[in-house]
Amino acid sequence: MSVVVVGGSAGIGLEIARYFARAGDDVVLTSRDAGRAEGCAKEVGCRGAAFDLARPDEIGAALSGVERVDHLVLSAIDRDHNSAADYSIERAVRLVTLKLVGYTEVVHALLPKMHPDSSIVIFGGQAMQRPYPGSTTVSTVNGGVVGLVHTLACELAPIRVNGIHPGIVGDSPYWADKPLDAVVARTPIGRLATMDEIRDAVVFLLRNGAVNGVNLAVDGVGR
Repeated sequence: MSVVVVGGSAGIGLEIARYFARAGDDVVLTSRDAGRAEGCAKEVGCRGAAFDLARPDEIGAALSGVERVDHLVLSAIDRDHNSAADYSIERAVRLVTLKLVGYTEVVHALLPKMHPDSSIVIFGGQAMQRPYPGSTTVSTVNGGVVGLVHTLACELAPIRVNGIHPGIVGDSPYWADKPLDAVVARTPIGRLATMDEIRDAVVFLLRNGAVNGVNLAVDGVGR
């Protein structure tokens, strides 16, 4: 299998790239930083590519060396604290471009390399359902991912497109050392989701041929 993991140089994206590389698949991981892409690719045992999703005009050239795509994972994120009262247009435009325009341009660039059995998983997040002060842009963009999944599943059929929407991932590098007891107390399973569980959910969405157009919450909370 050939797998492309956009945002594969850190956190959950790196775990996904490592999983498929260990399985013997041909993996390409990407980072916005060329040195980091090269270093992580060497560590994982795969190939690296560098581009910034917020500069979508450069994406096609950066991915021109990819010959075939069985699975595509769009896991790159950028954190933004933005509110209507204290609004940064620059940060908002960057995040919207990165996660909606950039993600879509990756699909556009790689679509000729895909085939009817290819599959795509797009990362959103639970801020769309559970906003917090300063999540104005993050909540809006993650809601946009839901719409993007639905339209791509229609446009690209029979290629399957699904979304995954984690909440706080307790053992991820970003959250690992933060005080989260109050969040855990409100979580029905009594703990937070782990990176392994998010990775396993991504693998399920990529491989299960009957799952399409789904936006899957993986946070131990439910509805």
